[in-house]
Amino acid sequence: MSNFPWWHSVIIYQVYPMSFQDSNGDGVGDVKGIIGRLDYIQSLGANTIWMNPIFLSPKIDNGYDVANYEEIDPQFGTMEDVERLIEEAHYRGIRIVFDLVLNHTSNQHPWFQEALKGKDNPYRDYYIWKDGKNGGLKAPNNWQGYFREPVWEKEPNGDQYYFHLFAKEMPDLNWKNPEVRQALLDVACFWMGKGVDGFRLDAFIHIEKETGYPDVDLPEGEIGLAEQYYSNLPKVNTYMKQFTTELRERYPYVYILGEAASADVNLARSYCDPEEGGCNSVITFRYFTMDEDSKDPRLNSNLQKSSLLYSAFKDNMEEWQSVMADVGGPTLYWNNHDIPRAISRLGDSEIYRNNSAKMLATLMYLQKGIPIIYYGEEIGMKNLYMDDIEDFHAPEAKSFYEKALKLDYNKEWALYNLRESSKDASRGVMQWDDREFAGFSGTKPWSGVNLEPTYTVKSQVRNPFSVLSYYKDVLNLKRTDLFIYGTYKMMKTPNQLFVYERVWGNKSGLVVCNVTADHQEYYLPEVAPEGYRRIILENEGIKIEKGCVKLGPYGAVVLQTIYE
Repeated sequence: MSNFPWWHSVIIYQVYPMSFQDSNGDGVGDVKGIIGRLDYIQSLGANTIWMNPIFLSPKIDNGYDVANYEEIDPQFGTMEDVERLIEEAHYRGIRIVFDLVLNHTSNQHPWFQEALKGKDNPYRDYYIWKDGKNGGLKAPNNWQGYFREPVWEKEPNGDQYYFHLFAKEMPDLNWKNPEVRQALLDVACFWMGKGVDGFRLDAFIHIEKETGYPDVDLPEGEIGLAEQYYSNLPKVNTYMKQFTTELRERYPYVYILGEAASADVNLARSYCDPEEGGCNSVITFRYFTMDEDSKDPRLNSNLQKSSLLYSAFKDNMEEWQSVMADVGGPTLYWNNHDIPRAISRLGDSEIYRNNSAKMLATLMYLQKGIPIIYYGEEIGMKNLYMDDIEDFHAPEAKSFYEKALKLDYNKEWALYNLRESSKDASRGVMQWDDREFAGFSGTKPWSGVNLEPTYTVKSQVRNPFSVLSYYKDVLNLKRTDLFIYGTYKMMKTPNQLFVYERVWGNKSGLVVCNVTADHQEYYLPEVAPEGYRRIILENEGIKIEKGCVKLGPYGAVVLQTIYE
């Protein structure tokens, strides 16, 4: 459609490189492994791959602590491997999007190593430094970071503190310094010059901090989150607009996907506004309103199992669809490397696994917006089973476990909640076949593996009723004008149903989803003399009788009509 930007038709497949395919038998996925699976990604219907970081890194945070932006970590391969990946992907009509970490680096990055040499070093101002209180004995303020640590760390050989929103090994960059902005622009241009097609901008909403670094109101000696002082501040858009404008002057077709985890819908809209911000799309964590009533407030809420409140979820999606409609719609996803797998979190991984997986795909990806499929969800992969706290890599998992035991919860309760809620659970290796390590590697994988013969690519690829075949059908629909450009209308229904209409030209599509394990009914609207009678996609248990759609557990159906 010439009247719309090309990226409105993007369908993203997210690859977590460590867990996708190992080519050299070391138990860790790599670039050559991805190259060997490009035909599979193409066959699924995706036209863009988003890769989590593969830059040189000590991996305090699984690669988001970058030690060199222009060097490939040997664990993943070589620069030649990456150049071949880009070439082979482009040959298949697939774009490559790299994760670009803008907010911080590793403390092993040469910039920070230089900054540690003293206040007069030219790289000192690449980072954020502040004198401590009480003659340097106390941190500059009482802010807490996202890894539940103070945001300030005393430098090893000096008297100042440096700022880190995440781990202490990940110092924040100083975006007030124009040299930092130019250096990061140079990094982006380096990779665009290699043929990369775009970037997912990690944690970009944190690149501005409140001047003066004021304390939050807390009892003496306590620390607390201070998101109002380091998230979504006004200059974020200023910096991003400058950064992306200069990048697009050289590479007009670059695709920018921003991670705006805590942004509300209006902020997200501004980040994607061509006049205000620099992003084409943003990823938010605001869609999923979970039931908090059953959780223990003394423990990390994000690491306790809960259910999705569909009433709030429907309201959220309706709002995001409305506000984001003129900028291509919101991003559409159920899970990623930071969120447990959808089938375990929101579907039914035991009795109705296939139908609930198909329903979730239908519900989410046929809305208006950019689909992001997380590797393995297309075969119904569930959370990785881990039965020992040592299996968890996330630092917050171990602290949750220890605190739960101190509060007299037993180990089984703590491990169950971590299996269901930790981001580690989403990073199990891709299940290609029924061999010992699921075809991922000939060696025990770094993260563990679920051995499920029914839930592998090999067992599903030729089965027309499999989850994989259904995903291909969903994405085939998603490539049509109706489900890319069509207007969106949420239909008023009980919370057990999620129903919406898409309209484009003389075509109208209706998506009807049962989000429960019970049978449900939905009466079709009278939209035309022939009504919604043409079924273009359905999972199991669908019947239509006299204008009433009868849906089995987790049933989903897509109907279409054409106005004459």
